[in-house]
Amino acid sequence: MATPKNEEDWAERVHRHLKAELKRANVTYEELATLMKNHGFKETKASIASKLSRNTAPAAFFIAALVAIGCEVVKLEDI
Repeated sequence: MATPKNEEDWAERVHRHLKAELKRANVTYEELATLMKNHGFKETKASIASKLSRNTAPAAFFIAALVAIGCEVVKLEDI
């Protein structure tokens, strides 16, 4: 996979990776919102959908979401 050329490309790749991990874990946005509450986030299904569709979720959200769904390893070459 080619190296992203700008911030928007990086954001798209990160969000695509999170969506793939959610699918792999069979976790819906609604379920993720519930799981994220355990990590101090006040998210809703709609707020998650908005962040992921606009590629605007911050790094803290990305990491917390992966932890919430039980993802233990992220290989940078997979992003």
